[in-house]
Amino acid sequence: MQFLVTAYDGTDEQAQARRAAARPAHIEGAQSLKDNGNILIGGAILDEMGQMIGSSLIVEFEDRAALDEWLNSDPYITGDVWQDVKVLPFRVAVKS
Repeated sequence: MQFLVTAYDGTDEQAQARRAAARPAHIEGAQSLKDNGNILIGGAILDEMGQMIGSSLIVEFEDRAALDEWLNSDPYITGDVWQDVKVLPFRVAVKS
């Protein structure tokens, strides 16, 4: 099942530092998920100044429970980076 994940970072003064600290482990885990076919596409949401303020991903997991298991262990969740996460069912219509 495919999902669209939109996750916004906190807006406090330490938000960018938390993102920077958690980013290497997050990217490592994301690469593993991509290699396994779970992440179809993902990237950072930027503000007008080009600063990362969140993330958006299209993912594929067996079900919502499997997606939640990944989300709850991702360094951006455990590191308190993503503070507003929305998940919606999704269906990719056009692939590159």
